[in-house]
Order: sequence, then C-alpha cells, then structure tokens
Amino acid sequence: MKIHLTSVFVDDQAKALRFYTDVLGFAKKHDVPLGGTDRWLTVTSPEDPDGAELLLEPAQHPAVKPYRDALMADGIPLAQFAVDDVRAEYGRLREHGVRFTQEPLEMGPVTTAVFDDTCGNLIQIASQA
Repeated sequence: MKIHLTSVFVDDQAKALRFYTDVLGFAKKHDVPLGGTDRWLTVTSPEDPDGAELLLEPAQHPAVKPYRDALMADGIPLAQFAVDDVRAEYGRLREHGVRFTQEPLEMGPVTTAVFDDTCGNLIQIASQA
C-alpha cells in the first residue's frame, strides 16, 4: 500500500495553483473541469512526477471552514512536505514573500518550519539531519 493522492482544501483553486507551482515549485499534473469553476486539480513534485499527487480541493463543504479555522487558530499544519534543508527552503520561500508562523526549529534530528499557504492552510516543511 502507498499514498497515491491526498488533498488540501483551498479557498481559490487558481490562486492555489499559482502558489503551489510558482512559489513552492510543484508541477501541475491534472486539471480537469468539473462543472462551474471547480476542477480536479492536482500537483506533484517535479522530483517524482509519477509519485503522490496533491489535490487542490475546493473548500466548499460546510465542515471544512470550522475544521480549518480550528487548525489555524491552534497553529496546527494541515500537511507536511519534506525538503532537503529547511533553513535553505525557509530562505528561498521568504524571498518569495511567504509568511512563516514558525521559523526553523531544530528538534533533535528533525528541523521544521511552518508557513501560511495563502489559501487557508498552514503547511509544515521538515528535514532530517
């Protein structure tokens, strides 16, 4: 068994696509119209284009807002992405104007940082020494 697809709820799919591709560096994989303005919109890591996909899912379901509001209020990331070097990625993303809610923090062999994805979510990046 392996992870094939996971999702993050986003307020605006077009805005999310720009952020996740232009800023974070993911590559668009699927963009299928679903009627109206909704799309089946996924991105992948350019390092593993056939690997796990991240669905940029419209945040329209009534349960999404209270769930994301509670996570945001408590500072809990919705997802975690692996990077080779958190400090280097932190610097790169700050140059792109990304707002961090947690600067790089070393916790034993793991370093993490948390940023706002501009689409309603906190995302954690992590690397291991």
